[in-house]
Amino acid sequence: MEGPEPEQETQSSPREQLQAAVEGPRGELSATLADLHEADIAEALLDLSEKEAWIVFDSLDMSRRGEVLSCAEDTLREQLLEQLTPRQIAAIVEDMAPDDVVDLLALSSDETAERVLRIVDLDRARELRRLAEFAPDTAGGLMTTDFVVAPEGARIGDAIKLLKLEPEEAEEGLGIFVVDEANRPVGYVPDRVLLSHSIHEGVDEVMADPMSVPVDLDQEEVAQRFLRYGLVEIAVVDEAGAIVGVVTADDAQEIIEDEASEDILRMVGTSPELQTRLPVLRRVRARLPLQGLTVLGGLVTAWIIARVVGEASPEADLLRFIPIIIGLAGNVGIQASTILVRAFATGEVEPDRELSVLGSELLVGLVIGVLCGAATTSVLVFADGEELRFAFAIGAAIASAVTWAAFLGCIVPMSCRRVGIDPAVVAGPFLITISDISGTALYLAVASLVVGV
Repeated sequence: MEGPEPEQETQSSPREQLQAAVEGPRGELSATLADLHEADIAEALLDLSEKEAWIVFDSLDMSRRGEVLSCAEDTLREQLLEQLTPRQIAAIVEDMAPDDVVDLLALSSDETAERVLRIVDLDRARELRRLAEFAPDTAGGLMTTDFVVAPEGARIGDAIKLLKLEPEEAEEGLGIFVVDEANRPVGYVPDRVLLSHSIHEGVDEVMADPMSVPVDLDQEEVAQRFLRYGLVEIAVVDEAGAIVGVVTADDAQEIIEDEASEDILRMVGTSPELQTRLPVLRRVRARLPLQGLTVLGGLVTAWIIARVVGEASPEADLLRFIPIIIGLAGNVGIQASTILVRAFATGEVEPDRELSVLGSELLVGLVIGVLCGAATTSVLVFADGEELRFAFAIGAAIASAVTWAAFLGCIVPMSCRRVGIDPAVVAGPFLITISDISGTALYLAVASLVVGV
């Protein structure tokens, strides 16, 4: 009789693996890092303490440090760069793509960046200085200068030799641009075409029409052209039409994702940063302006209702402030749920981080609720002349309802993911409905309890 099958071990996340390795015996960290991809390391470092993150980063060799920095968020890059000397930075960026190096040096102080440029190879420094002249949100700021060109009339065999002679320049590209005597792109030959035709054929016979953009074109428009025409690479040209760089589909995809995330988060009144990894007070500052506007609108609505209804009982007087509750609860709930749904989709919040994210978002909701409640109380006392007890009841009820809305905004999408329902489907109208109903009920219960009606 066969015994029971052994239970499968649950694979721990990269963060948990690194956390255990840092706290474990010497040598375990190197073994753990060898099994992790650089992108996973960069993601995990965001959740470690600054000291732990440096221990992990310092255990990597120079080439892997560059890969991790290329994958990392700006906040982590800044944190690590502060602990590196210019000579260490110069050694790390030696093998990085030029566009990644420019982005990295932009996060350093001007003095540090200048010292790094003086240490690196003269030709590379000249190339980096040239790239740094372009605005970061343009085609020039997005492009890489690692690309290979072939002259008109060259044979396919000659083009392949160029790829072999210039492996570093060919590493980023997916093909070769064919240029005329003025270095203007006149054709494009993908790698697949080079490998599938005779080496004796001319590149002019197999090349396709190239697509090019000016160096000052906005990066979002560049990305849209990739989507519109199904491109894998696009040439970046100067005023004379000469090719100065190349943008790849990977760069365009990253821009599209960043722009989409930025638009979605700004629509709900918050910043496009990684909200679940920001300190609580920074999250509050990013989301508070929309809530302040909601409080102002709610107070105006309450004033209009009071003028229309006139003298009313204390119970009826509480109803004047329900619009504030519906507005605040809806905004806070949608902000939290939108941030969570996006974080789930991008992998920013894995199951092992859900509890910590829930706690921090709940604290954000509490701080926003207390601030909005205190502002409402102050206006009622000093502007409307309401008695302190009634004004305090309204403020306390607002703080309770907003905190509850933040909790719902997190727990609903988390629960949906647990049971296999797409959080994006439920975190919209459904969340607003239950947030409005439960928030109003909680507001009336708390306010009635404090006022004693």
